[in-house]
Amino acid sequence: MKRRLETSEMIFKVISYTLLCIFSLACLYPFLYAVSASISGKHAVEYFEIILFPKDVQFQAFSAMFNDNMFWNAYANTLFLTFYGTVWALVVAILGAYALSKKRLLFRRFFNFFLVFTMLFSAGLVPQYLNYLATQRAFESVGIMDDKWVVVIAMGMAAMNIILLRNAFEGVPSEIEEAAIVDGATEFQVLGKVYIPMSKSTIATVTLFFAISRWNGYFWAKQMMTNPNEHPLQVFIRNKLDQFSDSDQMTSWAEPYASDSVIFALIVCSIIPILIIYPFIQKYFAKGVNVGGVKE
Repeated sequence: MKRRLETSEMIFKVISYTLLCIFSLACLYPFLYAVSASISGKHAVEYFEIILFPKDVQFQAFSAMFNDNMFWNAYANTLFLTFYGTVWALVVAILGAYALSKKRLLFRRFFNFFLVFTMLFSAGLVPQYLNYLATQRAFESVGIMDDKWVVVIAMGMAAMNIILLRNAFEGVPSEIEEAAIVDGATEFQVLGKVYIPMSKSTIATVTLFFAISRWNGYFWAKQMMTNPNEHPLQVFIRNKLDQFSDSDQMTSWAEPYASDSVIFALIVCSIIPILIIYPFIQKYFAKGVNVGGVKE
């Protein structure tokens, strides 16, 4: 028989669910506002008449955005950075976490301490910028002039994600590894056929972290990519915002839609891919963080 909740438990549940609903609405409202502003008429947007629902619905801002070749070029650059950046960072994280999870690793404690130390004390922007420049010169010396690869390679290290994977790997029973080694498995076979399949939840979670970080990457892409044709979507949105913020261009803006509608349309299109992917990985999220974040 189901136990009847006590008064204190009922009050706690009511308060918890109320706060959760308020927090969810606070997170959802900016996206709904962006959608409404992107399809509303020029007068309604410029005079701040949009609160939640769109007014004078039109899709000319989306049409103008889709007809801009630079938008599709920026979208392709973002997909490039997200895919290759996630794959590269995931390879680095898995190999580093696997090595650090082994007690037989020489200077293991030092490497683990050094990894945590970088999370607490950052070298700063100047050393990181010099590191990016060194990576850029190394690529140019072998004939690679595409700066997107600089951002992919130079951002391949993430201490927090390596720690999550290391803790997940340490939770794999050593008996399974020993049985694989007795059967003649090499280190890479043990990693690929034992550790990775038994840590899929944490790997899926870390993959999501990497993908979102690369998709939303702005600062270093802005600093390192001087060619506008290589700019990702986030930099493209910022450049559009600067363009429309110019007073001369604002006064001469004669389109039937507001310039802000184009910005909101860009924001909506930049969010949609993450909204599509996230539900498929969400089931691994809580389990992956718990497994990788707690060390027994």
